[in-house]
Amino acid sequence: MQHRDQIQALENWLDSQIIGQQKLVNRLLIALLSDGHLLVEGAPGLAKTKAIKTLAQGIEGTFHRIQFTPDLLPTDITGTEIYRAQESTFEFQQGPIFHNLILADEINRAPAKVQSALLEAMAERQVSFGRQTFELPPMFMVMATQNPIEQEGTYPLPEAQLDRFLMQVNIDYPDGASERSILQLVRNESRSQSTGNLPSPPTVTQESIFAARQEILSLHMAPIVEDYIVQLTLATRNPEAYGEDLANWLDYGASPRGTIALDLCARANAYLQGKDFVSPDDVQNVVHDVFRHRIIVSFEAEATGIDPDTVIDTLVQRVAAA
Repeated sequence: MQHRDQIQALENWLDSQIIGQQKLVNRLLIALLSDGHLLVEGAPGLAKTKAIKTLAQGIEGTFHRIQFTPDLLPTDITGTEIYRAQESTFEFQQGPIFHNLILADEINRAPAKVQSALLEAMAERQVSFGRQTFELPPMFMVMATQNPIEQEGTYPLPEAQLDRFLMQVNIDYPDGASERSILQLVRNESRSQSTGNLPSPPTVTQESIFAARQEILSLHMAPIVEDYIVQLTLATRNPEAYGEDLANWLDYGASPRGTIALDLCARANAYLQGKDFVSPDDVQNVVHDVFRHRIIVSFEAEATGIDPDTVIDTLVQRVAAA
Protein backbone atom coordinates (compact mmCIF):
# COMPACT_ATOMS: atom_id res chain seq x y z
CA MET A 1 0.00 0.00 0.00
CA GLN A 2 2.83 2.35 -0.89
CA HIS A 3 0.57 5.04 -2.38
CA ARG A 4 -1.83 5.27 0.57
CA ASP A 5 0.33 7.78 2.46
CA GLN A 6 0.10 10.22 -0.46
CA ILE A 7 -3.69 9.90 -0.62
CA GLN A 8 -4.06 10.35 3.14
CA ALA A 9 -1.78 13.42 3.06
CA LEU A 10 -4.02 14.83 0.33
CA GLU A 11 -7.13 14.18 2.45
CA ASN A 12 -5.55 15.91 5.47
CA TRP A 13 -4.66 18.93 3.36
CA LEU A 14 -8.18 19.09 1.90
CA ASP A 15 -9.67 18.95 5.40
CA SER A 16 -7.53 21.95 6.37
CA GLN A 17 -8.81 23.92 3.39
CA ILE A 18 -12.48 22.79 3.34
CA ILE A 19 -13.53 23.30 6.93
CA GLY A 20 -16.73 21.74 8.25
CA GLN A 21 -17.25 19.48 5.23
CA GLN A 22 -15.12 16.45 6.08
CA LYS A 23 -17.79 14.12 4.71
CA LEU A 24 -17.76 15.86 1.32
CA VAL A 25 -13.95 15.69 1.18
CA ASN A 26 -14.02 12.00 2.08
CA ARG A 27 -16.68 11.23 -0.54
CA LEU A 28 -14.77 13.14 -3.22
CA LEU A 29 -11.70 10.99 -2.59
CA ILE A 30 -13.76 7.79 -2.48
CA ALA A 31 -15.30 8.68 -5.86
CA LEU A 32 -11.86 9.49 -7.29
CA LEU A 33 -10.36 6.23 -6.01
CA SER A 34 -13.40 4.22 -7.18
CA ASP A 35 -13.35 5.78 -10.66
CA GLY A 36 -16.91 7.04 -10.22
CA HIS A 37 -18.93 10.25 -10.23
CA LEU A 38 -20.51 12.22 -7.41
CA LEU A 39 -23.87 13.98 -7.07
CA VAL A 40 -23.86 16.56 -4.27
CA GLU A 41 -26.98 18.23 -2.93
CA GLY A 42 -26.76 21.19 -0.59
CA ALA A 43 -27.67 24.83 -0.12
CA PRO A 44 -25.56 27.55 -1.78
CA GLY A 45 -22.33 28.57 -0.09
CA LEU A 46 -21.39 25.21 1.45
CA ALA A 47 -18.01 24.94 -0.35
CA LYS A 48 -19.14 22.46 -3.01
CA THR A 49 -17.29 24.32 -5.77
CA LYS A 50 -14.32 25.07 -3.53
CA ALA A 51 -14.01 21.40 -2.58
CA ILE A 52 -13.51 20.00 -6.08
CA LYS A 53 -11.47 23.02 -7.17
CA THR A 54 -9.14 22.49 -4.21
CA LEU A 55 -8.95 18.77 -5.00
CA ALA A 56 -7.85 19.68 -8.53
CA GLN A 57 -4.98 21.70 -7.04
CA GLY A 58 -3.76 18.65 -5.15
CA ILE A 59 -3.65 16.20 -8.04
CA GLU A 60 -1.98 16.15 -11.40
CA GLY A 61 -4.94 17.00 -13.62
CA THR A 62 -7.04 19.69 -15.24
CA PHE A 63 -10.28 21.16 -13.91
CA HIS A 64 -13.25 22.87 -15.55
CA ARG A 65 -16.51 24.23 -14.16
CA ILE A 66 -19.68 24.16 -16.25
CA GLN A 67 -22.58 26.32 -15.08
CA PHE A 68 -25.79 24.61 -16.17
CA THR A 69 -28.54 26.93 -17.39
CA PRO A 70 -31.87 26.38 -19.22
CA ASP A 71 -30.40 27.70 -22.51
CA LEU A 72 -27.32 25.44 -22.48
CA LEU A 73 -26.84 23.18 -25.52
CA PRO A 74 -25.27 19.68 -25.60
CA THR A 75 -22.46 20.99 -27.85
CA ASP A 76 -21.61 23.55 -25.15
CA ILE A 77 -20.42 20.56 -23.12
CA THR A 78 -19.15 18.02 -25.64
CA GLY A 79 -17.76 20.36 -28.31
CA THR A 80 -18.59 21.11 -31.93
CA GLU A 81 -17.11 21.27 -35.40
CA ILE A 82 -15.39 24.44 -36.60
CA TYR A 83 -14.92 25.23 -40.28
CA ARG A 84 -11.31 25.94 -41.30
CA ALA A 85 -11.53 28.16 -44.38
CA GLN A 86 -7.83 27.78 -45.21
CA GLU A 87 -8.10 23.98 -45.58
CA SER A 88 -11.83 23.95 -46.47
CA THR A 89 -12.37 21.32 -43.78
CA PHE A 90 -14.27 20.91 -40.56
CA GLU A 91 -12.33 20.29 -37.36
CA PHE A 92 -13.78 19.08 -34.08
CA GLN A 93 -13.21 21.53 -31.24
CA GLN A 94 -13.26 19.71 -27.91
CA GLY A 95 -15.65 21.03 -25.27
CA PRO A 96 -15.08 21.47 -21.53
CA ILE A 97 -15.93 17.81 -20.87
CA PHE A 98 -12.39 16.91 -22.02
CA HIS A 99 -10.82 17.62 -18.62
CA ASN A 100 -9.90 15.38 -15.69
CA LEU A 101 -12.21 16.93 -13.09
CA ILE A 102 -15.55 18.44 -14.07
CA LEU A 103 -17.90 20.47 -11.88
CA ALA A 104 -21.43 20.32 -13.32
CA ASP A 105 -22.91 23.15 -11.29
CA GLU A 106 -26.70 22.96 -10.76
CA ILE A 107 -27.17 20.08 -13.18
CA ASN A 108 -30.94 20.17 -12.67
CA ARG A 109 -31.10 23.64 -14.26
CA ALA A 110 -30.33 22.26 -17.74
CA PRO A 111 -32.87 20.55 -20.03
CA ALA A 112 -32.92 16.79 -20.64
CA LYS A 113 -30.76 16.81 -23.80
CA VAL A 114 -27.90 18.53 -22.00
CA GLN A 115 -28.17 16.23 -18.99
CA SER A 116 -28.15 13.22 -21.31
CA ALA A 117 -25.04 14.45 -23.13
CA LEU A 118 -23.17 14.74 -19.84
CA LEU A 119 -24.41 11.46 -18.42
CA GLU A 120 -23.58 9.60 -21.63
CA ALA A 121 -20.03 10.91 -21.45
CA MET A 122 -19.88 9.83 -17.79
CA ALA A 123 -21.06 6.30 -18.57
CA GLU A 124 -19.25 5.65 -21.86
CA ARG A 125 -16.12 7.75 -21.17
CA GLN A 126 -16.31 9.02 -24.73
CA VAL A 127 -18.00 11.64 -26.91
CA SER A 128 -19.49 10.83 -30.30
CA PHE A 129 -19.86 13.54 -32.89
CA GLY A 130 -21.08 12.53 -36.33
CA ARG A 131 -19.08 9.47 -37.38
CA GLN A 132 -16.21 10.21 -35.01
CA THR A 133 -15.68 9.05 -31.44
CA PHE A 134 -13.36 10.88 -29.06
CA GLU A 135 -12.04 9.24 -25.90
CA LEU A 136 -12.15 11.16 -22.63
CA PRO A 137 -9.06 11.27 -20.36
CA PRO A 138 -8.30 8.04 -18.44
CA MET A 139 -8.71 9.94 -15.18
CA PHE A 140 -12.14 11.49 -15.45
CA MET A 141 -14.54 12.42 -12.67
CA VAL A 142 -17.69 14.54 -12.61
CA MET A 143 -19.08 16.19 -9.50
CA ALA A 144 -22.61 17.43 -10.20
CA THR A 145 -24.44 19.70 -7.77
CA GLN A 146 -28.12 20.28 -7.08
CA ASN A 147 -29.68 23.12 -5.10
CA PRO A 148 -32.48 21.72 -2.90
CA ILE A 149 -33.90 25.18 -2.13
CA GLU A 150 -34.85 26.52 -5.55
CA GLN A 151 -36.90 24.00 -7.53
CA GLU A 152 -38.79 26.38 -9.82
CA GLY A 153 -37.64 26.11 -13.43
CA THR A 154 -35.54 23.00 -12.82
CA TYR A 155 -35.39 19.68 -14.65
CA PRO A 156 -35.09 16.81 -12.13
CA LEU A 157 -32.80 13.98 -13.19
CA PRO A 158 -34.65 10.77 -14.13
CA GLU A 159 -34.07 7.80 -11.84
CA ALA A 160 -32.33 5.83 -14.60
CA GLN A 161 -29.82 8.64 -15.04
CA LEU A 162 -29.31 9.10 -11.31
CA ASP A 163 -28.10 5.50 -11.22
CA ARG A 164 -25.02 6.58 -13.22
CA PHE A 165 -23.67 8.40 -10.17
CA LEU A 166 -21.57 6.36 -7.79
CA MET A 167 -22.92 8.26 -4.77
CA GLN A 168 -25.32 11.03 -3.85
CA VAL A 169 -24.09 13.10 -0.93
CA ASN A 170 -26.32 15.48 1.01
CA ILE A 171 -24.41 18.16 2.91
CA ASP A 172 -25.55 20.64 5.55
CA TYR A 173 -24.34 23.81 7.25
CA PRO A 174 -21.16 23.67 9.41
CA ASP A 175 -21.34 24.08 13.18
CA GLY A 176 -20.36 27.21 15.10
CA ALA A 177 -16.75 26.19 15.72
CA SER A 178 -16.25 25.38 12.04
CA GLU A 179 -17.86 28.68 11.06
CA ARG A 180 -15.29 30.59 13.13
CA SER A 181 -12.48 28.54 11.61
CA ILE A 182 -13.80 29.40 8.16
CA LEU A 183 -13.57 33.10 8.98
CA GLN A 184 -9.96 32.71 10.10
CA LEU A 185 -9.08 30.65 7.02
CA VAL A 186 -10.53 33.25 4.65
CA ARG A 187 -8.62 36.04 6.41
CA ASN A 188 -5.38 34.07 6.23
CA GLU A 189 -5.95 33.31 2.54
CA SER A 190 -6.49 37.01 1.83
CA ARG A 191 -3.25 37.90 3.59
CA SER A 192 -1.35 35.15 1.78
CA GLN A 193 -2.66 36.30 -1.60
CA SER A 194 -1.60 39.88 -0.92
CA THR A 195 1.91 38.78 0.06
CA GLY A 196 2.19 35.97 -2.51
CA ASN A 197 2.87 33.36 0.21
CA LEU A 198 0.21 30.83 -0.69
CA PRO A 199 0.76 27.35 0.80
CA SER A 200 1.74 24.64 -1.68
CA PRO A 201 -0.62 21.67 -1.76
CA PRO A 202 0.67 18.09 -1.95
CA THR A 203 0.64 16.92 -5.55
CA VAL A 204 -0.54 13.38 -6.25
CA THR A 205 0.24 12.16 -9.77
CA GLN A 206 -2.25 10.35 -11.95
CA GLU A 207 -0.01 7.28 -11.86
CA SER A 208 -0.29 7.25 -8.06
CA ILE A 209 -4.08 7.47 -8.26
CA PHE A 210 -4.24 4.59 -10.77
CA ALA A 211 -1.90 2.55 -8.56
CA ALA A 212 -4.03 3.32 -5.47
CA ARG A 213 -7.09 2.02 -7.33
CA GLN A 214 -5.34 -1.29 -7.85
CA GLU A 215 -4.31 -1.41 -4.19
CA ILE A 216 -7.95 -0.89 -3.20
CA LEU A 217 -9.06 -3.82 -5.34
CA SER A 218 -6.47 -6.01 -3.60
CA LEU A 219 -7.84 -5.31 -0.08
CA HIS A 220 -9.07 -8.44 1.65
CA MET A 221 -12.84 -8.82 1.78
CA ALA A 222 -14.14 -11.87 3.60
CA PRO A 223 -16.95 -13.82 1.87
CA ILE A 224 -19.24 -12.95 4.78
CA VAL A 225 -18.77 -9.21 4.12
CA GLU A 226 -19.35 -9.72 0.40
CA ASP A 227 -22.56 -11.60 1.25
CA TYR A 228 -23.61 -8.71 3.51
CA ILE A 229 -23.30 -6.31 0.58
CA VAL A 230 -25.42 -8.58 -1.61
CA GLN A 231 -28.05 -9.04 1.11
CA LEU A 232 -28.41 -5.28 1.58
CA THR A 233 -29.10 -4.86 -2.13
CA LEU A 234 -31.54 -7.78 -2.22
CA ALA A 235 -33.35 -6.33 0.80
CA THR A 236 -34.20 -3.21 -1.22
CA ARG A 237 -35.77 -5.43 -3.91
CA ASN A 238 -37.56 -7.83 -1.53
CA PRO A 239 -38.37 -5.61 1.45
CA GLU A 240 -41.33 -7.77 2.50
CA ALA A 241 -38.81 -10.27 3.88
CA TYR A 242 -37.74 -7.67 6.43
CA GLY A 243 -41.07 -6.22 7.48
CA GLU A 244 -44.43 -5.13 6.17
CA ASP A 245 -43.54 -1.49 6.79
CA LEU A 246 -40.52 -1.74 4.48
CA ALA A 247 -42.67 -3.41 1.83
CA ASN A 248 -45.05 -0.43 1.97
CA TRP A 249 -42.22 2.10 1.91
CA LEU A 250 -40.35 0.85 -1.18
CA ASP A 251 -41.52 0.79 -4.79
CA TYR A 252 -38.20 -0.10 -6.44
CA GLY A 253 -34.88 -1.32 -5.10
CA ALA A 254 -31.25 -0.80 -6.06
CA SER A 255 -29.86 -2.11 -9.35
CA PRO A 256 -26.74 -4.30 -9.69
CA ARG A 257 -24.83 -1.03 -10.09
CA GLY A 258 -25.71 -0.45 -6.44
CA THR A 259 -24.00 -3.69 -5.41
CA ILE A 260 -20.89 -2.84 -7.43
CA ALA A 261 -20.80 0.71 -6.08
CA LEU A 262 -21.23 -0.47 -2.48
CA ASP A 263 -18.31 -2.87 -2.90
CA LEU A 264 -16.02 -0.21 -4.41
CA CYS A 265 -16.94 2.51 -1.92
CA ALA A 266 -16.56 0.22 1.10
CA ARG A 267 -13.10 -0.78 -0.16
CA ALA A 268 -12.08 2.86 -0.70
CA ASN A 269 -13.38 3.80 2.75
CA ALA A 270 -11.28 1.05 4.37
CA TYR A 271 -8.26 2.15 2.33
CA LEU A 272 -8.54 5.77 3.46
CA GLN A 273 -8.77 4.62 7.08
CA GLY A 274 -5.49 2.74 6.74
CA LYS A 275 -7.01 -0.73 6.94
CA ASP A 276 -5.93 -3.79 4.93
CA PHE A 277 -9.36 -5.41 4.99
CA VAL A 278 -13.00 -4.43 4.51
CA SER A 279 -15.38 -4.75 7.45
CA PRO A 280 -19.19 -4.38 7.76
CA ASP A 281 -18.52 -0.96 9.34
CA ASP A 282 -17.03 0.22 6.04
CA VAL A 283 -20.15 -0.96 4.21
CA GLN A 284 -22.46 0.80 6.69
CA ASN A 285 -20.39 3.98 6.47
CA VAL A 286 -21.13 4.43 2.75
CA VAL A 287 -24.43 2.60 2.22
CA HIS A 288 -26.61 5.71 2.60
CA ASP A 289 -24.73 7.65 -0.09
CA VAL A 290 -24.67 4.63 -2.42
CA PHE A 291 -28.36 3.68 -2.09
CA ARG A 292 -29.96 7.09 -1.46
CA HIS A 293 -30.55 7.84 -5.17
CA ARG A 294 -31.06 4.23 -6.24
CA ILE A 295 -34.16 3.32 -4.25
CA ILE A 296 -37.58 4.74 -4.99
CA VAL A 297 -39.77 5.45 -1.98
CA SER A 298 -43.51 4.97 -2.40
CA PHE A 299 -45.90 7.92 -2.49
CA GLU A 300 -47.57 6.71 0.69
CA ALA A 301 -44.24 6.67 2.52
CA GLU A 302 -43.32 10.17 1.34
CA ALA A 303 -46.73 11.43 2.48
CA THR A 304 -45.95 10.26 6.01
CA GLY A 305 -42.47 11.78 6.05
CA ILE A 306 -40.47 8.64 5.22
CA ASP A 307 -37.41 9.49 3.10
CA PRO A 308 -34.72 7.23 1.56
CA ASP A 309 -32.39 7.71 4.54
CA THR A 310 -35.08 6.43 6.92
CA VAL A 311 -35.56 3.37 4.72
CA ILE A 312 -31.80 2.69 4.61
CA ASP A 313 -31.52 3.14 8.40
CA THR A 314 -34.19 0.46 8.82
CA LEU A 315 -32.48 -1.87 6.34
CA VAL A 316 -29.17 -1.58 8.18
CA GLN A 317 -30.89 -2.41 11.46
CA ARG A 318 -32.67 -5.47 10.10
CA VAL A 319 -30.16 -7.02 7.70
CA ALA A 320 -27.70 -9.02 9.76
CA ALA A 321 -24.06 -7.99 9.36
CA ALA A 322 -23.03 -11.46 10.65
